[in-house]
Amino acid sequence: MARIPQITEPEGLNDAQRAVYDSIAGGARGGVRGPFTVLLNNPELARRVEKLGVYVRYECSVPERLRELAIVIVAAHWRADYEWFAHAGLARRQGHSEDVLSAIAARETPPFDNPADRAVHDYCKQLLQDGRVGEVVYRAAEAELGSEGLVDLTGLLGYYSLLAMTLNAFEVEPPDSTGIPWRR
Repeated sequence: MARIPQITEPEGLNDAQRAVYDSIAGGARGGVRGPFTVLLNNPELARRVEKLGVYVRYECSVPERLRELAIVIVAAHWRADYEWFAHAGLARRQGHSEDVLSAIAARETPPFDNPADRAVHDYCKQLLQDGRVGEVVYRAAEAELGSEGLVDLTGLLGYYSLLAMTLNAFEVEPPDSTGIPWRR
């Protein structure tokens, strides 16, 4: 049960909340779910977070396959149930195997065949765990994504960490937690 009201319907919203709700519902996400149901308790923050999210999730230079990989790494790092629920299936659709997802969920090194996957994984894991990235890991990720891609990837990690912390702090649960691997 969420700790503060989850706003899932437009009824009873003030003007500021309604404007943001309508923008989110009518935008790329197609609805108000997950972290936005609690972020709407502060409509200005919700508006700004949503705008950044549209760029990071749908428009940044990191290829979608690698974006979804990074998002599930963040979800596993923070043990963010809702984030895993929302993105593990998308990662599967982008070609990430059950073995890879299981290893990520267990915070182990996945069996990657693709050098770009390995480079992104290592960059994300090191930055999330250590708060820094070593030279070898940095250069491998840079070789795959370039400088602009690394800036986008780092922004994506920060954005999804913000969402994970929001989801966890306010106890926003997924509608179905049967697929959350750390809940077994």
